[in-house]
Amino acid sequence: MARTAQDVTEAELAILRTLWDRGSLTIRVLTEAVYAEDGASAYATVQKLLDRLEAKGFVRRDRTAGVHYFVATIDRDALIGRRLKAVADTLCDGSLTPLLSHLARADGLSDADRKMLRDLIDRMP
Repeated sequence: MARTAQDVTEAELAILRTLWDRGSLTIRVLTEAVYAEDGASAYATVQKLLDRLEAKGFVRRDRTAGVHYFVATIDRDALIGRRLKAVADTLCDGSLTPLLSHLARADGLSDADRKMLRDLIDRMP
């Protein structure tokens, strides 16, 4: 499936996951967290990924300190929603029902997961 203009690559997703888990970080700390190294090429890669994420509106740069800090501006749930909507549009003619039905029948859902899904559906207007 082709990515939409506002989708994220796997490398960008690694950056977002780190920001979601750890909060506002510098490029250097992000580089060490994502690539487990602090070399110039890894640093440049993270810098480019952050530039792209900033252009897409998914991260914000705080320039108030001497060192720039980055924070995610999209949360995990919002990105999940965007991606699931794109899958539904592509595979299910925009309907979420086949997608949700498949996920609900998937192996690995615990009884607690099923109860949570039922409760969510029951609370919907």
